[in-house]
Amino acid sequence: MLDPSETRGELATLLELCASSPVTAILGPRQCGKTTLSRQIEASARFDLENPRDLARLESPQLALERLTGLVVIDEIQRRPDLFPLLRYLVDQPNSPRFLILGSAAPELLRQGSESLAGRLAMLRLGGFRLTDLGTSSQERLWLRGGFPRSTLAQSDRESSRWREDYIATFLERDIPNLGIRVPPTTLRRFWSMLSHVHGQILTLSELGRSMGTTNHTVRHYVDILESTFMVRTLQPWYSNTSKRLVKSPKIYLRDSGILHRLQAIDSWSALEGHPLRSASWEGFALEECARSIGARDGELYFWATQAGAELDLFWQHEGKGWGIEFKCADAPRVTRSMRIALDELNLQHLWVVHPGRERWQLEDRITAIPLTDIDAHWSYET
Repeated sequence: MLDPSETRGELATLLELCASSPVTAILGPRQCGKTTLSRQIEASARFDLENPRDLARLESPQLALERLTGLVVIDEIQRRPDLFPLLRYLVDQPNSPRFLILGSAAPELLRQGSESLAGRLAMLRLGGFRLTDLGTSSQERLWLRGGFPRSTLAQSDRESSRWREDYIATFLERDIPNLGIRVPPTTLRRFWSMLSHVHGQILTLSELGRSMGTTNHTVRHYVDILESTFMVRTLQPWYSNTSKRLVKSPKIYLRDSGILHRLQAIDSWSALEGHPLRSASWEGFALEECARSIGARDGELYFWATQAGAELDLFWQHEGKGWGIEFKCADAPRVTRSMRIALDELNLQHLWVVHPGRERWQLEDRITAIPLTDIDAHWSYET
C-alpha cells in the first residue's frame, strides 16, 4: 500500500482511513471519481455490484468474503444493504480483511453503517475535482463546468455541456429508479430546475409547493431525494445567544456548479459572466471548495442571518472557537456593516472574505481577503 506521507488530498486521507478503520466508505455522486480513487490503492479483491459477474460471485457472500485477506473493495454497496451485518461479523473476526465500500446514495449507507458498523466505519465524502487537483489556472473552467471529471476534462464547453445534460437524464431516468424511488423523471427535472433559480437562497417549501402545485411534504421529499444523492446541499442556520431575530430556515445550494449551469442553460464563460445568477453561482462553487478544505462534516457547517439583513455565508466551530467566511464575487471586496455585526455577534476568531481574484490582504483586524485559489495554501487556524 502507498505511504500517506507521499500523497496528498483525498488519496492521503483515504490511505489513513483504510489503515486505521476496519471499514472505510467513499460516498459521493455517481461518476465523481470514487472508483478511480479506490483503484489507486492496492486491493486483494474488488467487487462491482453493477457487474452481473460480481453479483454472481456474491450470491453466497460469506463464502466469498470470509476467506479473503488484505483490502477488499465493494463498489455500489447501496445495491446490497444486506451485506452490512455480514461485514460487521467479518471485521470482528481475527485476521479479517479490511473493507473499502463505495456508494452514491447516502441515507442507506449512513443508516446501515450507524446500525451495523458502529465504531468500525470511517467515511470519506468525495465531490469531484478541486482546484488543488487541477491547479489555480483551472478556476474558471472548474467553476463553469463543475467537478465531474468527464465534464471538467471535456475537449470543449459544448462537449462538457452535452455530457452534463446526458448525466442529468441518466440520473433521473435510471439512477433514481434503481434506488427504489418512484418519482416521474419529468417532475423531478422540473423541481431540480426550480431549485437552480433559488440557488443560494433561503429554502421556502411553501413557495416551491405553490409553484409545483403540490404540498410542502412532497417538496420536502423531493429535496431529500436530491440531497441524499449528493445533488444539493441544505445549509442549516446557526442559532446564537443574541437578542436579534434570526433566520431559522435553511439555505439551498446545488453542489456542482456545472449541473447548476446546465439547468440554467449557461454553457459558456461569456454566458456566465453576464448572467444574473453569477454571484450566487460563485458563492456555491466557493462554498464547496472551502467546505472540503476546512474538513468539517456537512452537519458542522452553518450560515448565520438576522431578520434585519446581517448575514454570514459560512460559520463553523473549531476547538471551541467560531470562524467565518463571506463569499464575494469581486476582485476587490470591502468590509461591510454585515461583516462587522457577524464578527461581534458570533465572537469570531477570524473572518475570511473569499473572492475570485489573485491577491490576499488584510481588510481589518480579524478580517482577511483571500483568493479562492490560495485557500489551501494559506488556510490557518492560527491567524
